[in-house]
Amino acid sequence: MAGFVLYPDPILNSVALPRPVDAAMLEVGAALQAAAAGVEAYGLAAAHIGRCEPLAVVSVAGQGMARDYRLLFNPVVLACAEERAFGPEGSVSMPGIEVPIERAVWAQIGFDTAEGVRTTLRLEGFAARVAQHEIDQVNGVFFLGRLSRLKRDTAIRKFHKSQR
Repeated sequence: MAGFVLYPDPILNSVALPRPVDAAMLEVGAALQAAAAGVEAYGLAAAHIGRCEPLAVVSVAGQGMARDYRLLFNPVVLACAEERAFGPEGSVSMPGIEVPIERAVWAQIGFDTAEGVRTTLRLEGFAARVAQHEIDQVNGVFFLGRLSRLKRDTAIRKFHKSQR
């Protein structure tokens, strides 16, 4: 997958601090949305394309449906369900690796639109999982950070072996 930052690139652990939406962020947003559409990703964060910007793109449609991308500038999880569920997660930055991660079954997220208007959106099920995953990435938390050390080390070994 040319063009995507690969694990363990340090940018995947970089925290993108919130800031007002400007022309540079809009440019990264357009590139991020094009990259997501190009590989039919359910979501991407700016770090995946090598940019430390507080920005993610998330498909709000359900799994298996046509992608319905939303650009989320300065995204945050405002509230989430106490109920949690495990589901498979992976990353364009670690192709071929998928592991079960526990996430809230719904999430209320806040974000700025391209026009800089603060808004909220409640997502459920798979879309909520994708949003939580990408917001983690905006905050410098690669999905493997949600695993025990043993499971994380196993996934990393499997990834390195697949890259040979």
